[in-house]
Amino acid sequence: MSIALRMRSAKPLLHTLHRHVIFRRTISSGNGGSATKFLETFTEEFEIGNRLVTLETGKIARFANGAVVLSMEDTKVLSTVTSSKEDTARADFLPLTVDYREKQFAQGVIPTTYMRREGAPKERELLCARIIDRPIRPLFPPGFYHEVQVMASVLSSDGKQDPDVLAANTTSAALMLSDIPWGGPIGMVRIGRICGQFVVNPTMDELSLSDLNLIYACTKDKTLMIDVQAREISEKDLQAGLRLAHPEAVKYIEPQIRLAAKAGKSKKEYKLSMLSDKTLEKVTSLAEAPIIDVFTDPSYGKFERGEALENITQDVKKVLEEEDDEESIKVLPKTVDTVRKKVVRKKIISEGSRVDGRQLDEVRPLYCEAGYVSMLHGSALFSRGETQVLCTVTLGAPTDAQRLDSLVGPPLKRFMLHYSFPPFCINEVGKSGGLNRREVGHGTLAEKALLAVLPPEDVFPYTIRVNSEVMASDGSTSMATVCGGSMALMDAGIPVREHVAGVSVGLVSELDPCTGEIVDYRILTDILGLEDHLGDIDFKIAGTRNGVTAIQLDMKPAGIPLDIICECLEPANKARLQIIDHMEQEIEAPRTKDDISSPRLVTLKYSNDALRRIIGPMGSLKRKMELETGARMSVGDGTLTIYAKNQSVMDKILDKIDFIVGREIEVGGVYKGVVTTIKEYGAFVEFNGGQQGLLHISEMSHEPVSRISDVISIGQQITLMCIGQDVHGNIKLSLKATLRGRGGSDTNGIAEGSAASTKETANIWAPVSDASSTTQGQNSASELCIEKNEVAETNPSASQTPVILIRSAAECDEEEKSLSSNHNQTSNGSLIDDGVQLVHKSKSLSKSKPRKSQDTIDSPSHSGPLPYKYAKKPKLSTQKESKSDTQREERNEKEGKDNSTTKDLILGKEVTAKVYQIRAHGLVLDLGGGVRGMYRFKEDSKKNFNIGEEMRVVCSSFSSKGVPVMSAVDDN
Repeated sequence: MSIALRMRSAKPLLHTLHRHVIFRRTISSGNGGSATKFLETFTEEFEIGNRLVTLETGKIARFANGAVVLSMEDTKVLSTVTSSKEDTARADFLPLTVDYREKQFAQGVIPTTYMRREGAPKERELLCARIIDRPIRPLFPPGFYHEVQVMASVLSSDGKQDPDVLAANTTSAALMLSDIPWGGPIGMVRIGRICGQFVVNPTMDELSLSDLNLIYACTKDKTLMIDVQAREISEKDLQAGLRLAHPEAVKYIEPQIRLAAKAGKSKKEYKLSMLSDKTLEKVTSLAEAPIIDVFTDPSYGKFERGEALENITQDVKKVLEEEDDEESIKVLPKTVDTVRKKVVRKKIISEGSRVDGRQLDEVRPLYCEAGYVSMLHGSALFSRGETQVLCTVTLGAPTDAQRLDSLVGPPLKRFMLHYSFPPFCINEVGKSGGLNRREVGHGTLAEKALLAVLPPEDVFPYTIRVNSEVMASDGSTSMATVCGGSMALMDAGIPVREHVAGVSVGLVSELDPCTGEIVDYRILTDILGLEDHLGDIDFKIAGTRNGVTAIQLDMKPAGIPLDIICECLEPANKARLQIIDHMEQEIEAPRTKDDISSPRLVTLKYSNDALRRIIGPMGSLKRKMELETGARMSVGDGTLTIYAKNQSVMDKILDKIDFIVGREIEVGGVYKGVVTTIKEYGAFVEFNGGQQGLLHISEMSHEPVSRISDVISIGQQITLMCIGQDVHGNIKLSLKATLRGRGGSDTNGIAEGSAASTKETANIWAPVSDASSTTQGQNSASELCIEKNEVAETNPSASQTPVILIRSAAECDEEEKSLSSNHNQTSNGSLIDDGVQLVHKSKSLSKSKPRKSQDTIDSPSHSGPLPYKYAKKPKLSTQKESKSDTQREERNEKEGKDNSTTKDLILGKEVTAKVYQIRAHGLVLDLGGGVRGMYRFKEDSKKNFNIGEEMRVVCSSFSSKGVPVMSAVDDN
């Protein structure tokens, strides 16, 4: 129809300005004068689901064969259609291309890509293009093989409405306005269900609350396409939703007809590529009998059947070449396929017999194997007949979630299912790579089916990726992916509620040649690839025992009555339950994952100051730790989430974090530290985020140590165990407790029944959550406060080890200098070794900054894939003491603790002592009763002593701190 429409009177147009808008353009005429051309815009308004919808044409994209803008509130979608200008088609199929684009200008955003422009179509755009393609394709006339292109673009989006349904209705209106032959219009509508009530045309916020997302497309009296995502909706409720959707979708049809009557073009006469009756009869007479023989024998497999059909085609071709029938030879493959289709459909309708000999409702033989690739987080192999898929599961950190840049919907996607259909699965040579629309569509269908049974994010925060690799294809690989993916999720230990299975249902119908209505039909369960090709529909239905989770319906004829579609739900339900029974025989519940290759995820709570120390300047320290360990960290509001691919990596990253910020010091806890200073009596070790502890010489080895430098050296990193505290709260460390004893058994110096190692983990896959007050209450009962005589009772080595006052290296050096000068000034000297004190000095242990993590299992019912939690240990009490020595002595006397040696020794008293330790300048003597004394070597009387050797000594003096200074009786 010409763009220049007839001029209409201005007065009526002014009265109906909201429906008709005139554009006036002046152009020059051939005689130098001017002429006026009027371009008219037509609109149609109607209401769907309490929302006003407007169809508009004529204002923009006027050169397109058909162009329509559909508006709903502030969302506008433009759809244009064009077709090739050639009279003869180049292909023997319909080359229909649908492109759907969501550009960022529609929401007022500049793309964040390097080029600041949109690139290749994203997955969502491909899926929306399929939503448009699937209902319009069956309505093109048979034999119409001219190239057609549909381009749908979102002009603006308010984020309230999903533009996909609007784009499909806009495309239908554009096809109605064009001169392309098409059997529309169609209507498409979305139905949700909130609290048991169906909602027509729900917003995105309403969809987030809905347990049903149903997209339904139809003509005035027949169904064309169904796409469903649901949370285990029953078949009865699903049928109710379908019957509600049909009249709502039909509301889109009448406005399109009215718009086409005003502004539509006359349909162009295209040459259709139809088979001539003469060619069809000739090929049928030559090929029908051998084709019947092939499809009567159920022993033929997919490729044997295809090879037999190829041989039949070649035999017919030889006959046609002898007859020099070039016209029939050109269309021979299509003609043989037509004969094959008639043979198979007639056999199913009349005899109820299928190609492979099965009954109409019979499922092919099943094979299930969970854990096929044991190294992976989860895997499963599923076979149904000759269709086989391998599904694998990979778990990742929350930061691995896919970021979505779509106009509507959530910004992140934490569950992904990727479907791959390599050429070898059908024994072909082909190129693989890039996004394939079919692969994206099949993967999304399986993803929607499994999404309904996944645990919520607060219970299971992992990012989950399922890969489906098709190993062999003979029909319904997407439904096989659902079954294999469900088993793989359970094999990975993910706490899914129950199994999900899927099956594809087909339909073969017989039409009345006069009316074109269906007079007879057969429903086929679990269709083969050939039955899908030769049948009418491919109805994929997935769900659990409780209901449906996903549906996808595609068809080849121009619609099927809704009653027949609803009838297909019952056989699909029976087949689904049969498949689930078989899957449960292989794996019934999620596995318990505690092996070393399982991924780990932990969320820790820190102060902002501690988080700043972990991150480092500009995140440099965080990146360095991630690079060195392979773990990944993400910082939240007071939390640090760590993901590691196995326990070894988790241990490494936790050790580095503990070294930076430290954690609660626990009796029996194993720590890594660095030797900073070596003294004669032991070594100072920095550990747990800058804290210092003393490794006494007696705790370095199970064998006597004469030289500390033979065991450790400054700067060496060693693994130590905390064996307790002295009464002042100072930390005592042990190296030999982490080594194997002389008898080969593990020795840790802790009394039997004490807590296990810090690295011990819970033997279940536990969900991640933050520490709570409940956890702290549970842990308080297990805290162990080691004070005074409790140290000696709990730790056997404590009764043999002098009380150690831990000081810095600088303090020790000053003490040594002071003692050296005192020795030069005093004739008899005070015989004391620095660092070994019998009088408790008032020095407090600096409190560590604890790493707060959830150390206990929240609930025994939780089952998840992460053994990240550490067993609870007795904690040390770090109490600061600020009392004077006199007050401390009075307190110790009241508690029955002998803190002063003057009570038992007096000057001149002789006792028998044992050599407890040998120092460079003297001996530490055991005077009995836990009392230690000092004996200093004379410069001219030094001799060899042995540990444990007895000697008679006399108390010659006391140091300023009350330490008895002993002299040998022989020396006196």
